[in-house]
Amino acid sequence: MVSWLDPIIQGILLGGLYALFAAGLSLIFGVMRLVNIAHGDLIVLSSYVALTTCVMLGLPPLAAALLVVPVMAVAGYGLQRLLLNRTMGGEILPPLLVTFGLSVIIQNTLLTLYSADPQKLRARAIETASVNAGPVSVGVLPLIVFITAVAVIGALQWMFYHTALGRAFRATSDRQDIVQLMGLNRAHIFGLAMAVALAVTALAGVFLGIRTSFDPAAGGTRLIFGFEAVIIGGLGNIWGTLAGGVILGLAQTLGARVDPGFQILTGHLAFLIILAIRPRGLFPRID
Repeated sequence: MVSWLDPIIQGILLGGLYALFAAGLSLIFGVMRLVNIAHGDLIVLSSYVALTTCVMLGLPPLAAALLVVPVMAVAGYGLQRLLLNRTMGGEILPPLLVTFGLSVIIQNTLLTLYSADPQKLRARAIETASVNAGPVSVGVLPLIVFITAVAVIGALQWMFYHTALGRAFRATSDRQDIVQLMGLNRAHIFGLAMAVALAVTALAGVFLGIRTSFDPAAGGTRLIFGFEAVIIGGLGNIWGTLAGGVILGLAQTLGARVDPGFQILTGHLAFLIILAIRPRGLFPRID
């Protein structure tokens, strides 16, 4: 029993990282109905921005996050206002193609600037520190990531239902045409939504860089994990992204417990089984 307890705990904690991958995707789809193909590459871009910040300023990665988050938020607002808003409309294909092109541009730019060599953010003692939880040891870093994911998703949920910005997001999501007539600037609201999403993405990128190595081509896998967590949890449900991330993390770590080669496969199988049984996810938003 103890031998299975460790992968269960590790899977739950890994789910926190996947929830951070998924939260930005869920927010953007919920507000704008935009499927952001470049989301995984933006996560990796955040990791490289953190790496550059650490090298240039001599900061530890968690301190660098305090700079990376606002930088990515501003970049997200500019990206939405200057590029993506021009493609928004009744058709889903134009923004899909633009974000695909953005993904290619980000990958090739990172490849040119940093080469294809894997990089990693060094957080020193925190990477190996652990605490005892009964018969198993729990890593401090995965615990920090999970607590951060819960705090971020809780903050997003509170923002959506208890702030003027959240009401604007929900109104824009429901009826974009009516919102424009009521005096809200839809382009500005979309820009703020992307800014919030990329702020969360920046946190995910920093934690990704501390937890594992990354390279310019790593975005595709992170995009898949984020999509799977969103769909498992249920489209439009912020807390569902946490549940989806935990289920995906559990499937992977339990699969790895059986055979290390099964880790990624069992995650995909769990996603396909849940998608077949519950096409809208386990906890879809009820309108």
